[in-house]
Amino acid sequence: MDNNTKITMLTIKEAASLVEGLTEYRVRQMCINNQIPHIMAGKKYLINRDKFLSYLRGETV
Repeated sequence: MDNNTKITMLTIKEAASLVEGLTEYRVRQMCINNQIPHIMAGKKYLINRDKFLSYLRGETV
């Protein structure tokens, strides 16, 4: 990976705001059920923006 390549991580609120009609509750449930790739930073879920959008497009992650 190139050192200049930034990985954008989103909070649940930020991820939900990317998609009209997608609630924070639903994004949280997707994390809890391991439907979307995420990491835990303390008690917060952080979601990789690119992988999240790929998942929503139906692409394999």
